[in-house]
Amino acid sequence: MIAFNLYPVATIAAKELQDAKRHRWFVLFAVLFAGLAIMLSLAGFWGMGVIRFAGFSRTTVSLSNLVALIVPLMGLMLGSMSITNERERGTLEILLAQPVSLSEILLGKWFGLSLALTAAVLLGFGLSGLVIASSTTANQIGAYLHLLVFTLLLGYAHLSVGFLISTLSAKNSTSVSIALTFWLFVVLLSDLGLMGTAVALKLKPQTLLWLAMLNPVQVFRVSVIKALQGNLELLGPAGAYAMDVLGQRLIAFLAIWLIAWTLVPLVLALFLFRRQSEGG
Repeated sequence: MIAFNLYPVATIAAKELQDAKRHRWFVLFAVLFAGLAIMLSLAGFWGMGVIRFAGFSRTTVSLSNLVALIVPLMGLMLGSMSITNERERGTLEILLAQPVSLSEILLGKWFGLSLALTAAVLLGFGLSGLVIASSTTANQIGAYLHLLVFTLLLGYAHLSVGFLISTLSAKNSTSVSIALTFWLFVVLLSDLGLMGTAVALKLKPQTLLWLAMLNPVQVFRVSVIKALQGNLELLGPAGAYAMDVLGQRLIAFLAIWLIAWTLVPLVLALFLFRRQSEGG
């Protein structure tokens, strides 16, 4: 049973948030994300004149591609160093000796780093939103907020995966290497592998769709396509199958799927963290 008090969780979360601000690579990624978001927003509307929908679509598609590339990496890097950093510095034993539970330690760390990730995402989306605000309609604002929400869910999912990696790793260098390998696979290699498998094995649309759902980045991309296009025709038969089966429930299903990607690795990390502490 996972039980915790709010005060120690909040205290640890505040410490993790402060530590995240001191990570030069995290600050660099946050600034890079914000800068690229502004540039993509300006480029999307540059020279579009009165064709505002085309400019908005171009901006959101470009922004979604940026999100799929950078946000998972930020989440994985933050999470993958959460426990191993404490181990290497020798502060984990001190933390475990305090009158706090293991769940309070892990959840405090997760909430603190999730706040840091949220701040970085909101900075990029906020600056981008300022650029496109005067040229958007109510429906487009809804699509933009949809993109923001699913970006946060994507980041939280990879943060939890990073925590699981950090719990399984003995050294910081090992956890970071595993995290980078995972990022490389889900962001860059999974599409090629899935396409190759689909062609070689002649997979059915429903099989192809469920295989894609195993990748949180693909879940994010499907949600963005649905929000911007209103349908999944770009995904071919797999998209048609998803619309036939889930229909208007598709967005809720994708959100729940990303939440599961957040909770399952985090619970596994807590279970392993407890076993390691009891064994030690």
